[in-house]
Amino acid sequence: MALADTFVRQVKHSGKTGGDKHTDGGGMYLLVKPGGKYWRMDYAHAGKRKTLALGIYPEVTLAKARQRREKARELLADNIDPGVAKREEKQAQADAAANTFEAVARVWLKKTEAKRAEVTQSRVTTLLEKDVFPFLGNLPISTIKPRDVLEKAVRKIEARGSIDTAHRAKQICGQIFRYAVAVGMAERDVTADLRGALATIPESHFAAITEPKQAGELMRAIFEYTGHPCTVAALKLTPLVFVRPGELRTAEWSEIDLENAEWRIPGSKMKMKVDHLVPLSRQALQLLLSVQPITGHGRYVFPSLRTGERPMSENTINAALRGMGYSKEVHTAHGFRAMARTIMDEVMGERVDLIEHQLAHAVKDPNGRAYNRTAHLPARREMMQRWANYLDKLRIGADVITLRTAKP
Repeated sequence: MALADTFVRQVKHSGKTGGDKHTDGGGMYLLVKPGGKYWRMDYAHAGKRKTLALGIYPEVTLAKARQRREKARELLADNIDPGVAKREEKQAQADAAANTFEAVARVWLKKTEAKRAEVTQSRVTTLLEKDVFPFLGNLPISTIKPRDVLEKAVRKIEARGSIDTAHRAKQICGQIFRYAVAVGMAERDVTADLRGALATIPESHFAAITEPKQAGELMRAIFEYTGHPCTVAALKLTPLVFVRPGELRTAEWSEIDLENAEWRIPGSKMKMKVDHLVPLSRQALQLLLSVQPITGHGRYVFPSLRTGERPMSENTINAALRGMGYSKEVHTAHGFRAMARTIMDEVMGERVDLIEHQLAHAVKDPNGRAYNRTAHLPARREMMQRWANYLDKLRIGADVITLRTAKP
């Protein structure tokens, strides 16, 4: 005889040792004990009698218990042990709970760290921690849907006008999902379904002054700038070495060879992951010597103004430029690279391959092989000194500047 809701609700334990069984058919019964009411199902599989727990009343109602019984009977019809299936499902749920998006992302960040420059690793980590983890971090990665990534994360970034960052976040999430697929934590990269969902990135370039007269005005403004000595020195050094902003702010004293006037940047910090050598002009060397008494006891040449344990903020140079009246539409810290590239080529007549070497761009020899960091070092050293001298002449407003003509 089948059970009724009223009976299940009102029935009490009779005091019988082991509890009272009230059957509902199909092997299912309600086991009433002093501590509560438990749904159970007796079944046989592979010649063995077993019991399956279906839940506890009232959290699991009579109707819900019957649904679970029917599901178990369907498994048995397919020769699947429902007890084993239940354990596997619980384990899968536990695995999913442990493999959250943030947990998987942290492992991915560590495993792929060697492929990125230090500044890029920091930027990717910050983006995830600020714009992705708060919204997706606690979700099991195997349960995340395309709309979760779109609405909970990247659309929020897009809404504040950071179109480029939104696309970058989607790209990074895609890399994390593909890693999860490779290690069996997810079925597929759900970001593949988001193609075309975000606004197109507006075409733009780092703003840069590339005309000599304006460059001279900029150099005068830099030398008139007053602020923390480290910031002043970094600002003055930037146009002389024209490395990427992240490479300058993370410069370490262990990389600087003052005796030989060279700065050797390890590949781990470079965009192309290749060691880079920067010959230091007399002017650049003088700036480093001036800041050495201030920061030479620590790790970084230009440490954070708040703590010497971290490098200077990535916003420091740009903030100084803004304070000097140069908006981001006119000139940026990254713009010093374009300024050097354009003027050294079009005005000074320097060899393009030497300029490209010094910009740490990929340059190959006639046989298609990449040059090493010391290639053409004497010529590059002379070029860097001419560039520093040229900037000095621009700064003092020289009307006539004698330029070197590159040999064909």
